Amino acid sequence: MARVSTPRPDSAPGPAPDPVLGPPVYVVGGGPGGLAVAAALRGRGVRAVILEKSPCIAASWRGHYDRLRLHTTRRMSALPGLPMPRSSGRWVSRDDMVRYLEKYAEVHDLEIVTGVEVSRIERGSGDGPDRWVLHATGGRRLTSRAVVVATGHAHAPLVPDWPGLGTWTGELRHAHAYRSPGPYAGKDVLVVGAGNSGAEIAVDLAEGGAARVRLAVRTVPHIVRRSVGGWPAQATGVLVRRLPVRSADGLLRVLGRLTVPDLSAYGLPRPAAGPYTRLRRDGAVPVHDTGLVDAVRRGLVEPVAALESFEDNKIALVDGTRLCPDAVIAATGYRGTLEGLVGHLGVLGAGGRPVVRGARTATEAPGLYFTGFTQPISGTLRELALEARRIARAVAMTPMPAEAARGVHVAGCRPGAGGSSDKRSDKRSDVPPPRAVVRPVSLPR
Repeated sequence: MARVSTPRPDSAPGPAPDPVLGPPVYVVGGGPGGLAVAAALRGRGVRAVILEKSPCIAASWRGHYDRLRLHTTRRMSALPGLPMPRSSGRWVSRDDMVRYLEKYAEVHDLEIVTGVEVSRIERGSGDGPDRWVLHATGGRRLTSRAVVVATGHAHAPLVPDWPGLGTWTGELRHAHAYRSPGPYAGKDVLVVGAGNSGAEIAVDLAEGGAARVRLAVRTVPHIVRRSVGGWPAQATGVLVRRLPVRSADGLLRVLGRLTVPDLSAYGLPRPAAGPYTRLRRDGAVPVHDTGLVDAVRRGLVEPVAALESFEDNKIALVDGTRLCPDAVIAATGYRGTLEGLVGHLGVLGAGGRPVVRGARTATEAPGLYFTGFTQPISGTLRELALEARRIARAVAMTPMPAEAARGVHVAGCRPGAGGSSDKRSDKRSDVPPPRAVVRPVSLPR
């Protein structure tokens, strides 16, 4: 099984683990992106240690609402080196996804340290094994020649500072805390935000016994069928992502008109801007229909205007309407969490997202990689898998400093096999290298 460790309770660092090939590349984050990168690195003979702040891997996935299923197909959502089991069905559930990630860590024999949070990454000295310094839980100071940040962008729930919010005495929670419709049976609920999470939660509430469900919409989303005649929307996304924006918009508009009815009469007109334009400009991913269209047409989910403020324990919408719901669920997204970690390095752009991602690194930050910070139309998990292979290749092709490689040995591999002489293809990077005896991970204090 995967070697999962928690920090040592004492100050003694313990015996140093036998490396696969030299000092580890640290991967910050134990979600799908971090696991995929670590497995791809191991497949290229580069030792990787995952640092996960939660007590277990896939923490974000464990916290999603019960109804959640992937909008991408099982076949096109697998990470490098392990297909998803057919028993999971075409649209994988939350629980099956968690089981898959646990199995993934076990199959690839990944080195994972839980309960360790990296608070800051700084430049070290030179370009050797201490190029990067990670400041972590317990005052730990970890060094590495390369670091992969795989924390993702959906970790810090964002609730807008609406005027009058402090006077609201009703129930208010972020979608991050929503699990099931049971607690809302017989209640009047307002869901704020018409993205994928908001749309799914609204349908879940309507089907789960809520007395009334309204969906506050600030920007009308593009709605796509998850699958039409067996053809998944993800496959269309893969095909159009290389097209010019105007061409992609035209094709997606035609498909939308052919497969999704006009909901203008219900308060959801077709957006003026094309779907690919919205994605590139605003990062707005189309909403996959998992029951929203039918629920709106049947009156089970009522689209209303955007929330403007809270007034006298009522909710004011931008069109002047006043509502008195029993509960409000804010599906209002997440804020970036990279500022404290790497903001001082000049690698972040607008919105606090990395300027460059994947296998490329910023000129002023060589060896610092980011994965999982995009919302591609072709599917996040698919892109994570592609990014993992590319990052692993880039790291493996960077010559290992002589002082780091000296004395390193793995049966079946020559020292430095992960360096610039590595000619293996991306496909070969999915295959684990010969097994080495590696003792449980123990981080220095």
